Amino acid sequence: MSDNNASWEREVVTQLAESSLREQRRARRWGIFFKALTFAYIGAIIYMFGDASLTKIDLNEKHTALIELSGVIADKEEASADNIVTALRDAFDNENSAGVILRINSPGGSPVQSGYIYDEIRRLREEHPDTPLYAVVTDICASGGYYIASAADKIYADKASIVGSIGVRMDNFGFVEAINKLGIERRTLTAGENKALLDPFLPENEKTKAHMQTMLSEIHQQFIDAVKQGRGDRLDTNVDGVFSGLIWTGEAAVDIGLIDELASASYVAREIIGEETIVDYTVKEDILERFAERLGSTVAQVISTQLFSPTPR
Repeated sequence: MSDNNASWEREVVTQLAESSLREQRRARRWGIFFKALTFAYIGAIIYMFGDASLTKIDLNEKHTALIELSGVIADKEEASADNIVTALRDAFDNENSAGVILRINSPGGSPVQSGYIYDEIRRLREEHPDTPLYAVVTDICASGGYYIASAADKIYADKASIVGSIGVRMDNFGFVEAINKLGIERRTLTAGENKALLDPFLPENEKTKAHMQTMLSEIHQQFIDAVKQGRGDRLDTNVDGVFSGLIWTGEAAVDIGLIDELASASYVAREIIGEETIVDYTVKEDILERFAERLGSTVAQVISTQLFSPTPR
């Protein structure tokens, strides 16, 4: 009987200890969460008020408008046509913008998104003939990035910048031999003989390949026409490989006519536009939306941890 009592007491003590440990873990997690939430809230308030006051003062004075085009040019990305076009319109619509600098650091991206931005730059330049737009390259301005830059009045870069890549690509893979060796049976159903034209598990079809190459050539020609229209006689089209997808340094690009001069954004603002004060018009994610997303993510993480973390039995 005494052994049963001792066993029962040990079990009760163990359960109480485990329960206490679980409560301590929950309290610690919620404590960390609310501390992080407080700091994030304070930081958001400081950011919003500090940034807003500076922008308001600068926008009411003569300035150089700056727009950052950074990263891959694609829909829903930071360098999407929606974001860049919105920033361009805001910059040109402000009568205090003495000039606009589009600072580019991009390897390229969607020809559609690049074309939207290119067309909008040309439209805005016609609508605001007294407001120049200059493209300034930092690390790289290739493919779709250069497509856009060619619409600018002038293009500037650093001597070590990478410029060019006037071409179009489409990537795919073939796994036909791999699945045969592994004994994998493909079971894709389609309606339409070309619906699975890029299926990597099918042998390459010469007819399909020719069709896709024609499509790429059409887009490539659109790219070439845009560059020729934007650069005009400044571009030496006799240079071997200029439209082949090759890239050059900024220093070599000057000789070819891909860019006009070597200069930084601050130099262009100060010496070319004549307004050293720079105001950033780049469209950024709304601070409240970013805060709400991070808050939601943190809450979800905490709830998930509470519901699914293993507890001692």
